[in-house]
Amino acid sequence: LKQSAVNILLALGEFFAILIAGIDLSVGAVAGLVGMLTAMLMVNGIPVIPALLLGILIGTMIGFCNGMLVNKTGLHPFIITLGTQSIFQGLMLVISDSRNIYGFPASFTKTMSASVLYIPVPVIIALIVAAACAFFTTKCKAGRNIYALGGNMEAAWYSGVNVNLHRLLVFMISGTCSGIAGIVLLGRVGAAAPTAGTGYETYAIAATIIGGTSFMGGKGKILGVVIGGMIIGIINYGMTALMIPSSYQKIVMGALIIISVAIDHFVAKAKN
Repeated sequence: LKQSAVNILLALGEFFAILIAGIDLSVGAVAGLVGMLTAMLMVNGIPVIPALLLGILIGTMIGFCNGMLVNKTGLHPFIITLGTQSIFQGLMLVISDSRNIYGFPASFTKTMSASVLYIPVPVIIALIVAAACAFFTTKCKAGRNIYALGGNMEAAWYSGVNVNLHRLLVFMISGTCSGIAGIVLLGRVGAAAPTAGTGYETYAIAATIIGGTSFMGGKGKILGVVIGGMIIGIINYGMTALMIPSSYQKIVMGALIIISVAIDHFVAKAKN
């Protein structure tokens, strides 16, 4: 469960990007950058709560920048987020001088390693965020509009849905979830590494697709994303426990993504 918490949070952000038939390749880099900046704030004397809130806000603003770039350039989110992923990874190296940052307040590390009714705090955070996302997608008009956007963007536009506004909202949600994931990762590892979050977008995409979200857009549920994140966590933990080299773990994860997307494609084709 502890290992799955970060995967679930990143997958929740990725879910919204894939729901509109897009993608966000920067989720791992955003998590790493937010973790790094939050760590620097705490180490430099900013109280824990304001530092965490600022970190989450930074994640939201990064998502805003991603969304604005997609809207203003008209390029596919794949291109934009591939570019910003590289930018954020470079920024982590620059602002940290390629060094780990540690020495956080004891209150932060103790809280992130604590449990409530035997449930680890990172898991509780992931479940609260998942519940908020589920409420948004099922009970809010904007959430339902995002589904419509993924189902048929042109039809949604003709129905009066502000496409650019909702697309911007999608990337802001993705950035927020990634920022929270970065803080959870920071608390679990106990240090901010300049390479933190590298490759995590693969886990997020795999968890989202395995959880039943259609890569073609418009279909998916938050519960499926949570289950997908847990499946990825179990697979990673199992391979680590069996002492399978990390290189083989990457092969397995890549194969899972291809198989999941292929199944989704053939099922959609069969229905048509």
